[in-house]
Amino acid sequence: MLTIDDDTAYTKAATAVKAARALVITAGAGMGVDSGLPDFRGDKGFWQAYPAYETLGINFVEMATPRHFSEDPTFGWGFYGHRANMYREAIPHVGFAILLDWIHRFELPWFVVTSNVDGQFQKAGFDEQRIVEVHGSVHHLQCQNPCEPEIWPNEELFDIEPATMRSQQVPTCIHCGDVARPNILMFNDWSFVPGRSNAQQRRFDHFIANCPKPLAVVELGAGSAVPTIRWTSEMLGQKHAATVIRINPREPQIPAPHISIENNGAIALAGINKALLSSK
Repeated sequence: MLTIDDDTAYTKAATAVKAARALVITAGAGMGVDSGLPDFRGDKGFWQAYPAYETLGINFVEMATPRHFSEDPTFGWGFYGHRANMYREAIPHVGFAILLDWIHRFELPWFVVTSNVDGQFQKAGFDEQRIVEVHGSVHHLQCQNPCEPEIWPNEELFDIEPATMRSQQVPTCIHCGDVARPNILMFNDWSFVPGRSNAQQRRFDHFIANCPKPLAVVELGAGSAVPTIRWTSEMLGQKHAATVIRINPREPQIPAPHISIENNGAIALAGINKALLSSK
């Protein structure tokens, strides 16, 4: 395994990027840490971000369920409304710009696959049509029933009471007037409307089937607790002969010939970029 203690990791990653004829960026919650966003790692990490829930004895899995929107919508929207506000205010870190620079500099066809619901790739300038949000997006709404399979933009502004984590605003369905919820795939979720995510996945499948090879996969901040993104990266490495560059400060392990870098995304991407610039 190659780590940040060995400059060879950055050199090998730079070589893989420079040799690639297409690029896939896969990203988990750790991608947002350098932008000041919490990754909710474990109960303690969740409670550090949201002390009110520790007082209430509620962990992330219990909070991230759709039942709150039917049983207590001001409480459900306290969590997701706060997150919507936070993600709107966040500024994407320099790593996003480095990735865009590689795409333009090397004229690479590309796609993003992310488990994040924060919309940071779009905010950083990545084309909406080249992003798969496998768990949906807090910036889109659906009926909590749902009465119709329609998804629409979340344009609500939320006032959250920090002590109780309740929202003064509860969005409603544009069709039936019932409570609306985020178009996010939650735990124990049987009412998620998958139309938007399915359309994104179809575009990605078409891209993979037709993109030039070799393919480089840059994976950022994807943990093993919910391993969807790690599985996606590894599947591309196995079935499409891609070189996977796994960047993760805690769980960077991946078998050779893939590349492991034990660091946060912004630092590691800057290190790879430095190696790319010095290789000219």
